[in-house]
Amino acid sequence: MPTIQETIYNDMKEAFKSKKEPNLSTLRLLKSEIQYELTKSGAKELSDPIMIQLLKKNLSQRKESASEYKRAGREDLARKELEEATIIELYLPNEVAIETIEAAIQDAIKILSAQGPSDAGKVMGKVMQNFKGQNIDGSKVSEAVKKALQALG
Repeated sequence: MPTIQETIYNDMKEAFKSKKEPNLSTLRLLKSEIQYELTKSGAKELSDPIMIQLLKKNLSQRKESASEYKRAGREDLARKELEEATIIELYLPNEVAIETIEAAIQDAIKILSAQGPSDAGKVMGKVMQNFKGQNIDGSKVSEAVKKALQALG
């Protein structure tokens, strides 16, 4: 099974051959980001967990740019950013299910003997550590941790 990096490189070649412009420009930007990370780390290839972080960072940037463009009344640029975000999302693995997150939160609460909302940081850290390298939305985890801890105390 090819890595995320290999998939992006292969898809970029295909987009180049078939002249799929939105895909090609987005994949070129991703390749540039990958090259930067490779140069910075000295590695020959980025692992999938690092690629997931890189993709999530780029996805977040695109969504934030789109909302800024919308506020400025530039729908055309906002639409372009959202198209790029959609393309980036294709390379992210499925997000961890909320049920799995909630089960991990309950385990962390038991392990850490959490008493209430004041232990949110510890529980959050433990849960995020368990899902390191996976596609997980930190804001969803934070919400679920707060809800679980409020139920305790």
